[in-house]
Formats: sequence, structure tokens, C-alpha cells
Amino acid sequence: MAKDALMDFDEALELFEPVLGFEVHVELNTETKMFSAAPNPAHESNHDAAPNTLVAPVDMGLPGALPVVNAQAVRSSISLGLALGCSIAPSSRFARKNYFYPDLGKNYQISQYDEPIAFEGQVEVELEDGTLVQIPIERAHMEEDAGKLTHVGGATGRIQGAEYSLVDYNRAGVPLVEIVTKPIFGAEGRAPELAAAYVRAIRDIVIALGISEARMERGNLRCDANVSLRPRGQEKLGTRTETKNVNSMRSVQRAVRYEIQRQAAILAAGGSITQETRHWHEDTGTTSPGRPKSDADDYRYFPEPDLLPVAPSGALVEELRAALPEQPVARRRRLKGEWGFTDLEFQDVANGGLVDVVEATIAAGAAPAAARKWWTGEITRIANLQELEASDLVSPEAVAQLQALVDAGTLTDKLARQVLEGMIADEGTPQEIVDARGLAVVSDDGALIAAIDEALAAQPDVLEKIRDGKVQAAGAVIGAVMKAMKGQADAARVRELVLERAAQ
Repeated sequence: MAKDALMDFDEALELFEPVLGFEVHVELNTETKMFSAAPNPAHESNHDAAPNTLVAPVDMGLPGALPVVNAQAVRSSISLGLALGCSIAPSSRFARKNYFYPDLGKNYQISQYDEPIAFEGQVEVELEDGTLVQIPIERAHMEEDAGKLTHVGGATGRIQGAEYSLVDYNRAGVPLVEIVTKPIFGAEGRAPELAAAYVRAIRDIVIALGISEARMERGNLRCDANVSLRPRGQEKLGTRTETKNVNSMRSVQRAVRYEIQRQAAILAAGGSITQETRHWHEDTGTTSPGRPKSDADDYRYFPEPDLLPVAPSGALVEELRAALPEQPVARRRRLKGEWGFTDLEFQDVANGGLVDVVEATIAAGAAPAAARKWWTGEITRIANLQELEASDLVSPEAVAQLQALVDAGTLTDKLARQVLEGMIADEGTPQEIVDARGLAVVSDDGALIAAIDEALAAQPDVLEKIRDGKVQAAGAVIGAVMKAMKGQADAARVRELVLERAAQ
């Protein structure tokens, strides 16, 4: 495949205005699917299920199988709509979206078309420097997910060149809410950053609501990024492309930047943009053509004849409104002030998706600075090496217990890191690991003095140097003692004892 020509990003912005739009799909974590009683693979307890084991006749499109709406999915959808600042429709209905789905047995998707459950909202998004941007929401509608195709053979993992394809219907029928923005203007050079910040904001909202696991690497949250360019001063919108199913915030940011550069190069050379879906390639940082993008008429929408309209009562909507959690942006600003973090310190926590675990660690007794240090430092380092989420390695409560041992002088930072390794290996509580490994700091002055005397015997001139004002000479003795004590001495206490000896 020929390599795309790219225009310099800053040059592209001089010539063209980027216009963005996003379609974010959120898999709801209900116990069962949208229209059947089959277990929901988007629920945390089911995501490792074997292929085609979480299915029901409705999911397979078997003759005579009729859909039934999942009431909890409706409640979750209303809660999400309210959190997005949307109006909730007093009545909404499902429709059939028709085109060939090899991974939906009935060959159409049950979705919402002209009557979505939520519409006309707005989301506040915070950029890395604290700038707030209002993102207009057109609609949030309910639908079902398709299954999953695995293409076997070939070099790319895509259908082109594959020898055959396997179909897993587990995901078919998973409850989805699709959030569609209106066109977003004015992002300019911050368009890639805004794209990532918007997806992060949606993730934070659904996590706060408790309606989705929101794990992008598992497909619980997927973003289709629409990008178009129009020449400076032109009112008419350009032709858009839709980069499908981008599965990380970093990839969303990179994909938007790439499309701006690619489209600008084509337009500047006198070419035209094809309205199409595009695939994002993480390994090369590029997009490639998918299929020509269909318009709504191509899907032959018509009302779903097997389902009644969804008509939530006003009382239910107000009940769900009253239960909404604090908005993520407001919560982050509150926590930043309570914890006393600088903008940069809080950005490290927020950008790492660590706000919840840091908050829980502080609630369990750790000081804010210590909680931030552990989660953004050693725990994240180990998580990155193991390609896991930091929160999967250890609990906030255990981290607070570990820090308590440091605060009490039982552990040095170096020893605490060894205890952390034991915690991650499931060796027990921090105190149990300290006892089992014998890692506690030696606090017996007698043992420290004996080690100091041994070190001084090997370096008899150190005391005279200290007495002559060369206090830094104590470092050699301290290092020797720490080595002899296998790092379990308190270096500050060793220094005090050495200086006391020199003063005698």
C-alpha cells in the first residue's frame, strides 16, 4: 500500500480549519444483553468466556426468537443522557438498521434512529493545561453491539488476504449507548488533544455512573473519530472521514493529527477527500481506507415492529437525575484543591487514570503526596512492564498500609519497594511480607553502633576528617554500614551515631 503524503501539521492549520465530530460507543455492564437473557460479556465476570458460549436464540437470529428490552440498560442509558446534559425523550423507539452483518445473525442491527432516548446535551472537557471546552452533544441512543470476526491467515489480521474467518456471537446483542457529537469548531491546533480529552471525559463519566467497565483495550469504550477540513474563510464544511474503533486515548489523538495532515496534503494538491471509514494502525501510526461511508438512507431504517416505544416516567427520570454523581471535571478540581497538588502533579494522576485509586489510598490513611508517589511512580512502572492497569496490581488499602510502615520508620523507601513486589506477587499483607522476608529497618542502636565500629576500624581516618569539619566524610561509613545491614538500617540514624562518635 502506497504511503500517504502528509503536510506539516502547522502548515496544514495555516491553510485549513479542522472540524471534528465523535461517535463514542459505550458497552453497558448489565448482567444480561440488550434484547436477550444471555449473560453480557461486557460484564466484568464474563469477559474471558469462551467463544459462542454467551448466546441465546435472539443473538443468533434464529427464526421465531423475539427481542425483549433490558430495563436496566434503559435506566443506565437515561443516567448517561442526564450526565451528558441531555434532554430525555418522553417516548423513543427502536429501529432496524439494515446492511450485511456476518456477525449479527438476523442481518440487521436494532438501534435508534429518528427518536433517540437522549438529545441536545453538552459536555465540559478539560484540556491538560486546565482550559475548559464545551462539547455539544447531538444525541445518545441505545442499540446492540455486533459479534466479533477473527480473520485467520494473511499478514494484517484483516479480511483481505485471510484464508477464513471465525465468528464469535458472544458480543452480539451487548447493550450499547452511542454518543454522537455535533460538529466541533474552533479546536485548531489543539484538535488532537481535544479528541483525547473528550474520550477521557466520556470514560470518566461512565465510570462515575458505574454503568460500564470502560476498558478501551477490551472494547468497552470505542471511539469513531470524524475529521474534515475546510479552507480558511469558507463556510461550507469539507468532506469527512471516520476513523473507526480507535481503542486508546493516545491513538485517538494520533489518528486525528494524522488525518489532518493527510487530508491537508490531498486538498493542497488539488485533490478531493473520499467520504469513507478509515482503519487506524497502531504499529505504523497511520490510517488506511475502509469502506465508502454510507448515509442514513442507505441503511433503510424502519421502526422495529417487535418492540414497543420506550416511555420512561417523569418520576423515573427525576429519580435517576437525583442519583447522578459529581461531574468528573468538578470532582477533579475539588480533589486537586483538597490534596494541594500543583497542576502538573494532578495532571500526572489524571492522565494516568489514577484519580480513583489515589483518592481511595488517601481515604485509607495515606498522605496525598505519598499516595501520588506510589501510584504514578513504582506501581505504574511495574504495570507498564507487565502491560496491565496499575489498579490491577494492588489495592489502595494495601498501598496505604505499606505507606504506614514507612511513616512509622519500619521501612525505608528502598525496603518498601521490595515489600511492594511481594504484595504484587500475592505474598500477603505488607506487614506479613515484612515479617516473612525480614525486611524491617534495624532500630537497635546497639546493632548499628557495632556495624559503625566495624566500618570505622576499616577507615580509621574518617573520624579525624569529620572533626576537621569535613562532615561529608561520614558518607563512606554510612555506605559501609548500609551495605553490612543489607539496606535495613536507617541512614539518618546511622549518620547521627557517626557524628556523635566523632564528637566524643
